[in-house]
Amino acid sequence: MKPFASKLAGAVVALAIACAPLSAAYAQNRTATDAQGQALKVQGSVVLIEPDIELSLVSAGGLAEPRKEWSEAARKLYPQAVRELLAGSKAERRDDYDVPDDLDPNSQMGQIVRLNQAVALSISQYNLGGALATKKDAHTGKPRMDWSLGPGVAGLREATGADYALFTYIRDSYATGGRTAVRVLTLLAGAALGAYIDVGGGSQVGVATLVDLRTGQVVWFNQMVKGSGDLRDEKGAKGTVASMLKGIPL
Repeated sequence: MKPFASKLAGAVVALAIACAPLSAAYAQNRTATDAQGQALKVQGSVVLIEPDIELSLVSAGGLAEPRKEWSEAARKLYPQAVRELLAGSKAERRDDYDVPDDLDPNSQMGQIVRLNQAVALSISQYNLGGALATKKDAHTGKPRMDWSLGPGVAGLREATGADYALFTYIRDSYATGGRTAVRVLTLLAGAALGAYIDVGGGSQVGVATLVDLRTGQVVWFNQMVKGSGDLRDEKGAKGTVASMLKGIPL
């Protein structure tokens, strides 16, 4: 994905980790509701926005080193798996939208991409963590799925011809042999002390949003954290897509 988007996307997935338990696979998806509390019906065409995906190798010291060849493979395999999954849905698909490499972050399209990342960050922080007072259900006290990018997304609708846009951010990492050894030794040492100590190895973290391009409303959101998964091959990509799009109302 593009340099201007990477830092904020990294913050999105980092917060996803912070909001979710790391010891087990975790996913939580939410669908926006109407005034009566009923899940909104998604009706119209959908476009897949070029996913922001980066794969890395975790060294023995815990540093994540991005791997270009892995990331490029994943950026091809993931959209392919999404297309296959959505082929069985009732939603009409538009051609995928590739974010230009030289996209100006201050352009209308650049601002839409950045705004979606910022909103996804807020959903992770407040919808899945502590609810904002202004977005709390008066009856249940739980967070309401009530987020919007505003009418400015109309530019993306004009560019794609779609009614909904599906945005995705994924960071996937794999442990080196050295890191795996450090992890095992730490677990054993912790067990000897009667404690569970896990320095972590590879992980797969992602967030996805489905945005109504007619209104700007975020109609669906999902957050995924797993200690397994592999976007470097077709089978692994299908598994990741199944997790990322679980519960999507298409």
